[in-house]
Amino acid sequence: MTILHLDSSITGEASVSRQLSASVVERLKRERPVARVVRRDLFADPLSHLTLDAYADSNVLDEFLDADTVVIGAPMYNFTLPTQLKAWLDRILVAGRTFRYNADGPEGLAGGKRVIVAMARGGIYDDGSPAAALEHLETYLRGVFAFIGIAAEFVSADGLNISPEQKAQSVSEALGETVRLAA
Repeated sequence: MTILHLDSSITGEASVSRQLSASVVERLKRERPVARVVRRDLFADPLSHLTLDAYADSNVLDEFLDADTVVIGAPMYNFTLPTQLKAWLDRILVAGRTFRYNADGPEGLAGGKRVIVAMARGGIYDDGSPAAALEHLETYLRGVFAFIGIAAEFVSADGLNISPEQKAQSVSEALGETVRLAA
């Protein structure tokens, strides 16, 4: 089994999404000790924005396709995903490899893979919240992965910038949720 562990936060050791993704990977490894972990830090070793030359480079796509489980640390920046993560997605969304079009519309070709997204958001973006219409991280990632045939799973620490107490509670709850996800 191969686990691809991606992080995209710019905040290093202070990153909650990195803390959550590390917890998921640690717990997955505990359940499957022989699993191989492939680590990609999209901030420390960023991919360039998409160009024709970069599009033709299949290394990132092959790394994704070879993984059985993908764990992504994804913070919300300005209501959406970091550009580092978008650059990675641009390399795995490839017609003929991860999706195709047929008479019935698009068809995902990357099914059978597990994707777990560990999110960190400064505010509260749940349905019914005042900022719900501004949530473009989970909705985007859920849609992108569904497009290629994967029902992604999510764990989120929300309200991190509301107060220290809110942050502590949210991180604690999200870390607890990583136990369930890894099972």
